[in-house]
Amino acid sequence: MQFQNPEILYFLALLIIPILVHLFQLQKFKKVPFTNVAFLQKIEQQSRKSSSLKKWLILANRLLLFSAILFAFSQPYLGKKNDKKDNQFFIYLDNSSSLNTKGERGNLFKISVQEVIENTPKNAIYSLQTNSDFFQNLDYSALKNKLLSLEINSQEAKKSNILLKIQSKNKAETKDLDEVILISDFQNTYINEFTNVTPSTSAIKVNASTKTNLSIDSVFISGRTNNNLTVNVIIKNQGEAKNNVPIAIFNNKEPLSKQAFSIEENTQKKIEFTLQDKPIQLGKIEITFNDTFLFDNTFYFSLNNAKKINVLSIGKGTEYLSKIYAKEEFNFISSTAKNTNYNSFENQDIIILNELENLPQILINSLNTFSEKGGTLVLIPNSNSNLNSYNLLLSKFGKTKLQSKISDTLKITSINFDHPLFKNVFSKNVKNFQFPKVNSYFPIKGSNSSSIIDFENKLSFISEIKGSNGNLYLLSSSLSKENSNFLNSPLIVPVFYNFGKLSYQNSELYYYLNEENKIDVNVSLEKDHILTMSNQASTFIPIQQTYQNKVSIVTEDTPVSAGFYFVLKDKDTLQTLAYNNPKQESLLNFLDLKLLKETNKNIKIEDSITSVFKEINEKNEVQWLWKWFLTLAIVSLLLEILILKFYKT
Repeated sequence: MQFQNPEILYFLALLIIPILVHLFQLQKFKKVPFTNVAFLQKIEQQSRKSSSLKKWLILANRLLLFSAILFAFSQPYLGKKNDKKDNQFFIYLDNSSSLNTKGERGNLFKISVQEVIENTPKNAIYSLQTNSDFFQNLDYSALKNKLLSLEINSQEAKKSNILLKIQSKNKAETKDLDEVILISDFQNTYINEFTNVTPSTSAIKVNASTKTNLSIDSVFISGRTNNNLTVNVIIKNQGEAKNNVPIAIFNNKEPLSKQAFSIEENTQKKIEFTLQDKPIQLGKIEITFNDTFLFDNTFYFSLNNAKKINVLSIGKGTEYLSKIYAKEEFNFISSTAKNTNYNSFENQDIIILNELENLPQILINSLNTFSEKGGTLVLIPNSNSNLNSYNLLLSKFGKTKLQSKISDTLKITSINFDHPLFKNVFSKNVKNFQFPKVNSYFPIKGSNSSSIIDFENKLSFISEIKGSNGNLYLLSSSLSKENSNFLNSPLIVPVFYNFGKLSYQNSELYYYLNEENKIDVNVSLEKDHILTMSNQASTFIPIQQTYQNKVSIVTEDTPVSAGFYFVLKDKDTLQTLAYNNPKQESLLNFLDLKLLKETNKNIKIEDSITSVFKEINEKNEVQWLWKWFLTLAIVSLLLEILILKFYKT
């Protein structure tokens, strides 16, 4: 039992007063002689005993009365209560796209919001974590307003980061959080993100009512011939086979083509649309089918006119480069060191120094200026290179340098498949291809370079050095036929082709939300001017860096919803970008909480949001006892009245 006002209990000491009064007011009997003394003595003894008992009963009753009144005013209670600090709740509410689906009672996300609002205690303090935001020190009213304003968001919140935030929140409080509640469908692979150091947590899994899903996985363009193009759509089916599913392609609201397809159980299928080859800036593909997730039944894409990338090669003959940098995508120019027009550097996107024996000072200065303005450099040494001039150029990029030539035959065996240079090049990590080799090389030494391709002795064959604005790709060996057979390797095309493609990031057919995407916009901006991105609902300023002839935009946290976004210079539309929900949001892979419980004792599995808060409310419910003590005081008062009236001495 606890007390709201325990200081009142000090007045219990005053109960000594009625006890003292009782002791001093005991009636003293006088002896009076009488004839039948023995009989009277017996009556006297009985009267004394009866009167004394009555007074003791009255005293006990009054003590009980006063004690009950004091206890009533001290407001005793049973239960969990702390007036010095309100209860602390940490609630994670998953607002990813996968919760925007139907459950047994309706939309999973909306029902979850409603149940949290209806069941949370009104006298607690809350921290609310979603996939995109974190709110802390909220009272019930503020929590309700935040919940009602929440929207579905494509951003992914790693559960490990959320749990770390819970732990840091615990340390920041004077006592542990009273309750930690996770509300999610626990999609994909979360099991490795929970550890035994996880705080005690209630996990509530919300489930969709259907267990089958049809989604548009990806789109690509092929067959651009005779004024026609073929749009290929990859359909992914999870669950039972489906027949006669309508699919249509639009340019904005204009229907371009429509057909129906059937797909087998748990398979993928390619659907082809042959269309007139013309710009499709607001391309949209729609499937008409009612399944678990509706957001992945629409896919957005945009066909912008790609800028041709300007490539300048300085040095030796470039027959292989002219084949790689075809005129459909590149403006390729080749020149010797003597005939190079340095004034043309500002119009180039990438410059390849192709096996020059010496780099003149004026060339080094021009290349440094070109790099500072965002240009990309590729440096291929000559077997007889003047290392001093090469290292003078490299010194502009940090501490990396070329060391003296080593004549030794080495195989090129190791590829960094995670590097952007090899994105979408290999379907898997290849280990059994025919290794190219070199007969001599210049070891690359430096801490600010990252290796892309390595020799068998773990030294780098191709390294990337990031400058303040531009990048430099450094080869450690000549590619001449006398020194290497790399030109005959399958690697030559993707390596040099992607050198060019990465130097200017033309907009792609589509992008995924919640991924880092870089887009270059061919525009010159005046000082203090910026580009904005907009759709019908919002306008925002993306991360951007301005160069002489382009602006590089990076999107990751924004935008937050799928659809079309326009890159604007003032009010002029420069490009149209299409964004789609991440593919992993369409997966029907969910964590089994029972397996999680087996590996983590701190996880409590709950059936519903309502049951969790019902248990919490019962645990925190306060049972006030002052009414019982007040009743006891009234009973004591009535009892005293009865004793005084009916107890005869």
